[in-house]
Parts: sequence; structure tokens; C-alpha cells
Amino acid sequence: MSIWLLRLAIVVYLVATVCQMAYLTTLKESVRKWADKLSWGAFGLHTVVLLVRLFEGGYAPMTTLHESYSFFGWSILGLYLVIQLRYHIPSLGAFATPLAMVMLLGAAVTPAEISELPPALRSGWLPVHVGFLFIGDAAFALAAVAGFMYLIQERQLKQKRLGSLFHRLPNIGVLDEINYRCLTIGFPLLTVGIITGAAWAQEAWGTYWSWDPKETWSLITWFLYAALLHGRMTIGWRGKKAAVWSIIGFASVIFTFLGVNYILPIFIPSLKSLHIYG
Repeated sequence: MSIWLLRLAIVVYLVATVCQMAYLTTLKESVRKWADKLSWGAFGLHTVVLLVRLFEGGYAPMTTLHESYSFFGWSILGLYLVIQLRYHIPSLGAFATPLAMVMLLGAAVTPAEISELPPALRSGWLPVHVGFLFIGDAAFALAAVAGFMYLIQERQLKQKRLGSLFHRLPNIGVLDEINYRCLTIGFPLLTVGIITGAAWAQEAWGTYWSWDPKETWSLITWFLYAALLHGRMTIGWRGKKAAVWSIIGFASVIFTFLGVNYILPIFIPSLKSLHIYG
């Protein structure tokens, strides 16, 4: 049942994305209202999808690649809606909603079968560890989105060519603030995710840290964001440098999510992670 609901959610995501982009083009208030309603509708329906999957499988839907794509997309859209309530920036949806939809499409094209969990995953640590990591990654995704929008605005200002898109996007000060706020959400969640993962590893395998490739890249990602936050808070990094670092950091997030399992072994066959998707 959950797969049919997921397909319906994808349709709503798609329509919401079209409306978000249409608002960016037209700036019509009626289009904005429909974009907001459809985005909330997509999030609500997606929440139902995850709950149905939870009851069907009997465990937190975060273990397979299908479930991970789905939960990641849900986290991105949900966090975008929370930020929208705080900052009221409709144009942000034209960049955030498509990213969430891409994750949902990833879920749609990966196997959706529900199988019994291996013993190591039958733990209360599963929703805590994975949930914190994915919600933190969603915050980093939105930080990268704000950084990308910042680079668009900064380039137009630098070239003194203020096109129609310039007046449709927030000013660079607001984008820089959103970037920073998302980083301050994502970094603590990533930290807690790594710590709970270490506690879970000790319980399951008798060691807190084994330098598994996914653990190592998670740590690399942590250091990237730690350096970025340190730069912002103590050195005064702002604007373009912070935006570029946010995009690089999110690239590391995606590599940790997918590249470690599916790209790294192609070049270094001996580096296979034990943290595989079911």
C-alpha cells in the first residue's frame, strides 16, 4: 500500500514544484497560495506514506535505500516548510521543493520490498541515530540551497546586471542568515547522529569506532562543517565563502549517503562499508 501512496505523493510533489516555479516566474499571489497549499499537502501525504511503511514493516522506515531516499526527501520538505513559517520567503520553495522531489523519485525507482531486519538493526538506536542524521542532512541541503541562491544574487550584483531573477530572490543578507541558521541546526544533529551511531556500534559490535568508510566520510563531513561554523563565528566568514563551503559540505553529505556505497568501491574495491542499505 505504501508504494501506491508514495506514487500519489510524487504527483503532488510534482504539482507543488510546478507551482513553486510558476510563482518565481509570475509573482502572482494566487499562485503562491496554491504552491503553499500543495507543499503542505505533499508533506502531509508523505507523512502518511512513512507511517504506513512503519506499520507494514514494524520498524522505522530508514533502513533500505528506498526508505532512506523517502525519509531524506520528507525531511527536506518538512524543514523547508518550518523555515518558510519563520522567514516567509516563497522563492526558496522553487529550489527546495525540487530537491525533495528528486529524493522521492529516487525512492520510486529503487526496490520497495519490506524484508526482515538483521539482528544488528533491531535496536532503539535505529530511529535516533538515522533520524538525527537525515534531519541534519536536510538542514545542510537547505543551507546549500540558500548558498546557491546567494551566489546567483552575488553574481548579478558583481556584474551590475540585475535581471528579472534578482528581484524575485531574497536579498543576500537574508540568504546569508538562512544559510547560517540551517548550519546551526544541521551541525548539532550531525554531531548527535555520529555519537549515537558510536554508541550503537559498541552495543552491536563491541567497538565505538572501526574506521568503516561511511564512518570516515561522516567524520570528514563533520570536520568540513565544523570548519565552516568556526569560520563564521570566529573569523567572520560571510557571503560567498560561506555559500561555497555550504555547497562543498553538502556534496560531502551526498557522497557519504550514496558515493561510499556505490562509487568508492568501483575505484577502491577493498573499501566496502558495512553500513549498507537493505
